[in-house]
Amino acid sequence: MNNQLYDVAVIGGGIVGMATAMALTQDVHPSLVVLEAEDQLAAHQTGNNSGVIHSGLYYKPGSLKARNCVEGREAMYRFCQDHGIPHERCGKVVVATHEDELPALDKLEQRGHANGLQGLKRLTAEEIEEYEPHVAGIAGLLVPETGIINYTNVVQVFADQVRENGGDIRTKTQVRGIASHSDEWVLETTQGEVHCRHLINCAGLQSDRIARLCGAEPGLQIIPFRGEYYELKRERWHLVKNLIYPVPDPRFPFLGVHFTRMIDGGVEAGPNAVLAFKREGYRRSSFSFADTRQMLLYSGFWKMARRYWRMGFGEFYRSFCKRSFVRALQKLIPELSSRDVHRAGAGVRAQAVDPDKLLVDDFRILEDERMIHVLNAPSPAATASISIGKTIAGMAAENFDLT
Repeated sequence: MNNQLYDVAVIGGGIVGMATAMALTQDVHPSLVVLEAEDQLAAHQTGNNSGVIHSGLYYKPGSLKARNCVEGREAMYRFCQDHGIPHERCGKVVVATHEDELPALDKLEQRGHANGLQGLKRLTAEEIEEYEPHVAGIAGLLVPETGIINYTNVVQVFADQVRENGGDIRTKTQVRGIASHSDEWVLETTQGEVHCRHLINCAGLQSDRIARLCGAEPGLQIIPFRGEYYELKRERWHLVKNLIYPVPDPRFPFLGVHFTRMIDGGVEAGPNAVLAFKREGYRRSSFSFADTRQMLLYSGFWKMARRYWRMGFGEFYRSFCKRSFVRALQKLIPELSSRDVHRAGAGVRAQAVDPDKLLVDDFRILEDERMIHVLNAPSPAATASISIGKTIAGMAAENFDLT
């Protein structure tokens, strides 16, 4: 094993880790290695999401989410154009189906304008039909800047850029121990020791554990939520022209089940949000005793459970009952039936839970001596990854004195 002393080790080969590595190798040029536990990059959250380029509609003006999403969205479109990555700025429609959703739709429209979105248009029921003929709604919001993409393709190009700029990328290299010796870190991995002066933790579902291995206290814990998808059968693809979203419940950080036309073909419906009993648990049968025990011993989990137990039971029921899932979809497209959809894949969201503030909704980055920990990077992290990567690279350049 190469015992080179790297300036920076980036732990995690998802889209945020690779964007950070790309920004560092382009702008600062340290010796750098990316360590990915799986046998391929983008194996978890990045490679198992719905492939949406988010506009910045949902996020509180001035928040890290809002700033990074709006800037990162345009950076993503430019990057895809420059590198020939298939994508489409297709737009979406957010649909209110009941009168009591109209105030939330109004607030979304206000937030969209505050965040600088262009081309927002309030739609009547008749105008919704012009964009999505099969959708039933009493009002809607057209969001033209939303798009679709396959983020795994993006990560592969990020990786090419890192290699071209002299960075190393190691897959099948899981970090199992971290020790500090003088002015360097020694990372014990499944492929031997890796030595570095500084480290950046972009480990997603394992980010809190990596922080603790470094001796840092993250002040939160990752609770995994599985999002399960259905796909429309080919003969029913015509029911969805682009993207169709419900008005989200403002009490939760999830957007609700929606329809997404995919860049590689097909139409996806979902996801729900089911508590998972394994951090990389993509099946309903997935279970890890260690992950579950750690979750159940965490006080923040029980506070979250007491507040959201009704929603949680509803999501579990919908996970096991296709008919219930389809009923949620029929609120947007009434003519859809159970025969029109079949189960597809699933993703696992790394939801950070604070013991006091419960669900952490914004990005959370912890800086400490010779290390940076990205502890919460929820949606729109993939959309905003280029912007987030540059932000983290700037932190590293200053705090690690890489300049």
